[in-house]
Amino acid sequence: MDRDAKKILKITSLSVFFLFIIIYAFFRSYDLILGVKIKGLNIVDGAKVTESVTEIKGNAKNAINLTLNGREISIDQKGDFSETIALFPGYNILNLQAQDKFGNKDEKNYKLIY
Repeated sequence: MDRDAKKILKITSLSVFFLFIIIYAFFRSYDLILGVKIKGLNIVDGAKVTESVTEIKGNAKNAINLTLNGREISIDQKGDFSETIALFPGYNILNLQAQDKFGNKDEKNYKLIY
């Protein structure tokens, strides 16, 4: 009986250990699994703007390439970006595209009226 209890305890402890490793690995790679996300932008879709020059700020976590209307913009280590653009009178469309190192993409389109 004592031998069976030791065997059960050994199997249980190893199972808990490997389960802990799997959970830890999932939480460490969570952002890579989900891919790139553009979020935290300071503009609202369909907004009316009174200034012809507007600054766009936001975050593109895990992105290695970020473009605004087809023009590449720089991002810092955390994924934060800030870019100033000039708007034409009338209807303007802003297109943000982000790509991570695995080829995952996120795209956001915003319509502004100046």
